[in-house]
Amino acid sequence: MVYIFCFNFAVSNLHGTMRELRCFITLALLMLALTACVKSHHNFPPQDTTVRLDSTNLPIVWIEVDGDSIKRDTRVNAHMKIINNGAGQLNYADTLAHPGQHIDYNGYIALRHRGNSTYNNSPKKPYSLRTLAEPMWRDVATKHKVKLLGMGKDNNWALLAPYSDKSLLRDALTFELAQPWMEYVPQGRHCELVLDGVYYGVYYLTEVVSKGHKRLNLKSPGDKGDALTGDYLMEIDCNDDVTYTSKFHPIGANGTPYADHNILFQFKSPDYDNLSQEQIAYITWRIDDMERALASAAYRDPQRGYRKYIDELSFIDYQLIMELSHNVDAYRLSTKFYKRRDSEDPRFKMTVWDTDLAYGNAKHRQAWRTDTWMYQHNDIMNQEGEVYLVPFWWQRLNSDPHYTAMLKQRWAQYRQSNMSDERLMATVDSLAAVLTSHGAVTRDSQAWPRWGKWVWNNHYVSASYADEVAHLKQWLLQRTAWMDRQLGYQPATAQ
Repeated sequence: MVYIFCFNFAVSNLHGTMRELRCFITLALLMLALTACVKSHHNFPPQDTTVRLDSTNLPIVWIEVDGDSIKRDTRVNAHMKIINNGAGQLNYADTLAHPGQHIDYNGYIALRHRGNSTYNNSPKKPYSLRTLAEPMWRDVATKHKVKLLGMGKDNNWALLAPYSDKSLLRDALTFELAQPWMEYVPQGRHCELVLDGVYYGVYYLTEVVSKGHKRLNLKSPGDKGDALTGDYLMEIDCNDDVTYTSKFHPIGANGTPYADHNILFQFKSPDYDNLSQEQIAYITWRIDDMERALASAAYRDPQRGYRKYIDELSFIDYQLIMELSHNVDAYRLSTKFYKRRDSEDPRFKMTVWDTDLAYGNAKHRQAWRTDTWMYQHNDIMNQEGEVYLVPFWWQRLNSDPHYTAMLKQRWAQYRQSNMSDERLMATVDSLAAVLTSHGAVTRDSQAWPRWGKWVWNNHYVSASYADEVAHLKQWLLQRTAWMDRQLGYQPATAQ
């Protein structure tokens, strides 16, 4: 490196004048600073790279790539260290002045960028990381399952990068609300990230919906018998990695198919490339059967209809969480569903993911509204040129009185539990307090200035963090009031 050469040259000339020595040392320091700037430039640094992190109540995540460019399609070697002294304790960036802190992780990772709209439209990029037992060379490495921040042991993690979500908490809110009700919902923890010595702001370190023992705990499918019937993880998403296209099209409000739109599936676990021909034939046949049952005239029939193929309560929980948040991506993007072996449960189940554009945060497709059902938005989306529409499943399900009766009963349970207005407001306040109590929001806003500015895809332009949180809470109260009226629930205070 040039700055090392300059420094060594200066030291070797100690017999020269002090003026020459100072000159060489100054040049060495200048080259060091320039090199640091070049390193961070390749990896989408924040607008203000001078923000200083001294102490925080959030875990501190250091990642070092030593100037390598982090890519989206391939992983790079990196080193990650996490300090987390536990609830009620501060974490200090200066580990020399504050020795003895709890090191939650200190080892190798394989790192890449992740996301679609969050990657393409946000300067603050999210990451996918794999914990490793040793560095990755030539795409070969030993995966190392570890616990991170109290979450279950695995090697597959995500660092989500809230940017357009100025509250920084929408994904965390969804996970917390859904966890008491669904079979599996990811866990996550807010943290502050320092990448190659530059402060990158508040991130959300989270589990990934995957097959691991502490995640969905999916078995590897076989090629015959009961083993062939499971376990499989699928996703409805965009066309970046299509592995199967539905034989049925999305439909409009009047039931007419949008023949120029398709429902696209991706096989996530096992990955499509690792599926045998027998497994591909089986799981696509099973999806076809489920969709045929939903599309048939007998779809309401308990034996011949959809009920033998889907876990109704799992689908209802997914729908209620997505509708409460009025998530613009719901049903049609980042929509994950899975199937276990027939001997365990032959029905498809749902889980939740990706709600940073929810809770009134998106101005497109009328997602900001509090008075519509998102599953009925196909006509609106088509008029606005949206490529990916809501699968016909949800219109069919909600036209079945049996399903809607269960939906109303489940909503009443939600409203009498962790989704009462009082507890919803308390949950938002609690999440926000963690982010504000020791300056994390302030530092993030300095690194990525955006108060009073529109960023993709905000509907509401908040003037401050307090304003953003107040708007989120007001939106939620309007949303629950509308859903109460539609689903026939009368809160106790109004009875």
